[in-house]
Amino acid sequence: MKRTLLITLICIAFFSCKREANIQNAPSFEILKDSLSYELAEIQKQGSIKGFGVAIVNEDTTLYAKGFGHSNVDPERAYTIKTLQNIASVSKTLIGISLLKAQEMDKLSLEDPVNNYLPFEIFNPFHPEDTITIKHLATHTSSIQDGDLYGQKSYILKNTEDTLRIKSIPSAEAFNAPGSDMDMGLFLKNFLSSKGEWYQRTNFLENKPGQLYEYTNVGATLAAYIIEIVTGTSYAEFTKKHILAPLEMTSSGWNTAELDTTLLTQLFTVDGKQIPDYKLITYPDGGLITSVTDKAKYLSEIIRGGSGNGKLLSEKSYRLFFSEFLSESNFEEERDTDRPFDDEYNSGLFIGHTPIGQIGHMGGDPGVSTFMFFDPKTKIGKLLFVNTDLDREGADEFYNIWDKLGVYEKRMGQQTER
Repeated sequence: MKRTLLITLICIAFFSCKREANIQNAPSFEILKDSLSYELAEIQKQGSIKGFGVAIVNEDTTLYAKGFGHSNVDPERAYTIKTLQNIASVSKTLIGISLLKAQEMDKLSLEDPVNNYLPFEIFNPFHPEDTITIKHLATHTSSIQDGDLYGQKSYILKNTEDTLRIKSIPSAEAFNAPGSDMDMGLFLKNFLSSKGEWYQRTNFLENKPGQLYEYTNVGATLAAYIIEIVTGTSYAEFTKKHILAPLEMTSSGWNTAELDTTLLTQLFTVDGKQIPDYKLITYPDGGLITSVTDKAKYLSEIIRGGSGNGKLLSEKSYRLFFSEFLSESNFEEERDTDRPFDDEYNSGLFIGHTPIGQIGHMGGDPGVSTFMFFDPKTKIGKLLFVNTDLDREGADEFYNIWDKLGVYEKRMGQQTER
């Protein structure tokens, strides 16, 4: 994933951080929403981002949602709250929910060794006697690391004719031809099994499992693969049944063939080129396709879960989901408190805790940058989807949008408390 680039851009750009139905119909609330729309439209005029969608929600409803700019340029089409796009690593939060649902179903335990379930054996070659557990995967402490190999193997073009065009698109250089597609389990075996085609010792840290935090897409995909094994169904179907359907996220899914493709956004490079359609072999780690409207429902649900009122999981499971599992000893260097929305400051189960107490996840892929966070104290959250690669100017625009949402998040929260 382009998560490393996204984190780098965070370092570059500095930013600070039921009565609702009646309230939202009040003239003052409508003025507040109109004012936010105007200010976001002005930011969009900076021109570094083709299109984006935003939402502010609480545990009961969506307080504000709107799209800006364009989802397509040829033909020209507006980015709206129903526009569909993949949301990169924000998708991982569904793996956390799914693991806990499988645990509630007595299909697995988070404390179980991964080798209890896998058709191939995985161990850290530097510490072959130390067990890698499911919880290690979910807290990014498994000692598995992506390295360069993940980016070279996971991205697959959907159309053969794009194999020549990608040479002129830097962010698409690692895309593989459609014929390179394979089963998720085979990908993981090739990467992690000592008998795998791409296996190398450097796919693991020299530290013991459970010792250090190391963000890993491969480890996240392995957790989703275990869900498939223990439930006897694909991860896509499991999440559809236990997450998307209960929340009425009817426009969301993992495969464009099942969605309204007329609503899909194009994705763009920094200089405005269209990025070819692509997919991830490791789709659970970043391939959820959704809209602002649908994802707002999901964000409201996890805010409810933080209050003990969620519908997807029991109160006990949600407490586990949001638990902070790490300490200073899990990091090689002192954690940076200057990045208020750094989701790697501490870890729940595939969901992050930031230095200022926000909970959520960020995501980055070719043509995609996403943020989804909420404040457990105010029980209000926000999300931002962008369909364009970010350079320094794009990052500034991204954080201007995010900052502005934060200002109005507080104002809307004050309105709902009256």
